[in-house]
Amino acid sequence: MNVHDSEKIAGILTAKNYELAYNPNEADLIIFNTCSIRQKAEQKFYSQLGKLKILKKKNPKLKIAVAGCIAQQEGDNLIKKVPYVDHVLGPQNLEFFNNIFEEKEKILALEENPHLQYLELPIKRIDKVKAFVNIMYGCDNFCSYCIVPFTRGRERSRPSSAIIKEVKQLSEQGFKEVILLGQNVNSYKSQYDFPGLLRELNRVGENIKRIRFVTSHPKDFSLDLIHAIRDLDKVCEHIHLPLQSGSDKILELMNRKYSFKEYMKKIEILKKEIPNIAITSDIISGFPQETEEDHKQTINALREIEFDGIFAFKFSKRRGTKASQMEGHIAEEVKSERLSEILKIQDEITERKNKELEGTIQEILIEGFSEKSADQLTGRTRTNKIFVSQKSNKILPGDIVKALIIKGNKHSIFGNFLI
Repeated sequence: MNVHDSEKIAGILTAKNYELAYNPNEADLIIFNTCSIRQKAEQKFYSQLGKLKILKKKNPKLKIAVAGCIAQQEGDNLIKKVPYVDHVLGPQNLEFFNNIFEEKEKILALEENPHLQYLELPIKRIDKVKAFVNIMYGCDNFCSYCIVPFTRGRERSRPSSAIIKEVKQLSEQGFKEVILLGQNVNSYKSQYDFPGLLRELNRVGENIKRIRFVTSHPKDFSLDLIHAIRDLDKVCEHIHLPLQSGSDKILELMNRKYSFKEYMKKIEILKKEIPNIAITSDIISGFPQETEEDHKQTINALREIEFDGIFAFKFSKRRGTKASQMEGHIAEEVKSERLSEILKIQDEITERKNKELEGTIQEILIEGFSEKSADQLTGRTRTNKIFVSQKSNKILPGDIVKALIIKGNKHSIFGNFLI
């Protein structure tokens, strides 16, 4: 979501005839598009911001803008803390970048934008193969650990007609994959509900071959959506369904609104209806009041479900959230130990599942060249596995090809093209 917001900021400024500077010393404007989901991201931002003080002294005409969730959370306190910051814009106010060079005074744009779901901004896309598409903004779930409802506002769905039009345009521009974005796509509601929107988009655009979406909330994950994933040929066989904890006690403290038993029932239906489905998840380690028994229940959940992969993090106290005020916060070293165990077990599961693909033939969408080697191409299977192969003069980014999987590794699969 933050990457796509950055594409919009770049789109606005490109439309005003500004160009991307590849060296901070050449820039007229430096923008931080920030995340405050976890403390580590916030610390990294302030560290990077501190390094610009010398640059600002050398070039007083340089403008520094802070956008995103930290901007929304800190507001004018950010300018008080760091006086050389010129502009602070929350995630609902990106259109203010239209006037950022004309405005002589500092911009402080943090207001609730009641028209956000209708706002169409230019986008400078960083990828030529796959494209992000917002289908909704904000969140109404108020999980006790999460800052998003306070920084990105309440839940609002974009009109279905606007989404369909955007996907049609992406097809005309040659994109092969769209990734639908929302804090909880399952609660999307406009002319269609979310499964209905997927059915409409499945008919749109000759060039669009794959549709993905993030993120799904388990409490709203419906049988109708499972059937849409099963039946629609463009919708990929991969679902990201955050569990967060295997303990009912912790799930209740998190305000997740489902039990582990309810989550498992949906997983069982998913696997029955779509046997080749890949399921990934999020796990939080060391939530307040988490006991060793709660942690063991999460470990047991990982072994029972066997996710294809997870994003796992230590609990991070976020100011303004209910969890930050709870009793029973866990010591950092305990959180780290529990996280290490979670990651170790999941790595073993992921590597085994990747090795099970050895000898199979997979459909790969080529995304580009590997970051590790210019002699390798990389892409993804329909189940979102990262694929790597030696480059071929016959294959280019954007091509969809068959490949024989030779080796399954911990974080990727390696194979040969069948051409």
